[in-house]
Amino acid sequence: MKTVSYSQFSIYMQCPKKWKLDYLDNLRTFDQNIHTTFGSAFHTTIQNYLNVMYTESVKKADEIDLNGYLKESIMSEYRDALSKNNNKHYSTAAELVEFYEDGAAILDYFKKNRSAYFSSKQHTLLGIEIPLSIPLREGIKFTGFIDIVIRDERDGRIKVYDFKTSTAGWNKYQKADKSKTAQMILYKEFYAKQFNVDVETIDIEYIIVRRKINVDYEFVPKRIQTFIPANGKVSRNKILKLFNAFLDSCFTEDGNYKAEGTYPAVLSSGCKYCVYATEEALCPKKERIKSNED
Repeated sequence: MKTVSYSQFSIYMQCPKKWKLDYLDNLRTFDQNIHTTFGSAFHTTIQNYLNVMYTESVKKADEIDLNGYLKESIMSEYRDALSKNNNKHYSTAAELVEFYEDGAAILDYFKKNRSAYFSSKQHTLLGIEIPLSIPLREGIKFTGFIDIVIRDERDGRIKVYDFKTSTAGWNKYQKADKSKTAQMILYKEFYAKQFNVDVETIDIEYIIVRRKINVDYEFVPKRIQTFIPANGKVSRNKILKLFNAFLDSCFTEDGNYKAEGTYPAVLSSGCKYCVYATEEALCPKKERIKSNED
C-alpha cells in the first residue's frame, strides 16, 4: 500500500516535476539542514513543556530547564542526522550556537506569555504527535502526525495546533500559499474521520515562532505569531478538491504511481532550494514553466 503524506501533496502543488523525481523516480535523498534540525528540536522541547503542563501542572512545567532541554535536543538531532549522512557536517559550531540562542529567546518569550496561547484551566490534552492513518483509495492511505490536540471542556470543542519555526514569521504571501496552509485543513478533516468527531467542532491554528526580530520596526513583532486559515466547509472542499486532483494525477486506480502522468516543472523562487535545480539532465531549464506566484 502506498502512503501519502502532506509533504508529498505540498511538493506536488509547488512543482509536479519535483514530486515525480522524488517519488515516481525514487531519487529523493535524505536532506538535512540546520533549519530542520532546529525545527525538530524546538518541537520536542515545546511539546515536552506542554505535556508536563497538562498532565502534571504549570508549576512543574515551569521548573523544566527549557534552554538546557533545547540545547540537548539540537545536539541529539544533529548527531542523528550525521549518522544518516555519513558523518558529513552540514552546519558549524557558530551556527548551532546562533540557532540555540534564537530558540532560547523564543522559549523565554513563550514562558512569559504562555497563557495567551495555551490555557491550563478547563482544557484537556488529547495528545501530542498524534498519528493519522486514513485509507483514501484502493492501495493508498494518508499518514501524518499532529503536533498537539487539546479539548476545551467548557464547550467540548477540539483544537488542533501545528508549530512552525520560521526565520521572520509568515508574510501575507505565505499565509495565502495553499502549499503551506492546506496542511491543517486536511488534518482537521482526517482527524474527524479517524476519531469519529464532528468536523465542525474542530478548530485549527498555526503557531509560528520567529527566530529573528527586527527591533528597528516601528511596531516590533512578537516572537510568536498565530494564524488561522479559512477552514469552513467551502474552504475544506476546495482543498479536498486539490488533494483529490493530486491523487488522480499521480496514482493509478489500483494505487500505484502513474508512470504516464504529466508532471510539468514549475519555475519559481523555490527553485533555488531545489536539489534538482542544477541537474539539467533531470530537469531541463528550457522545460520549466513560470509559476503564478507573482
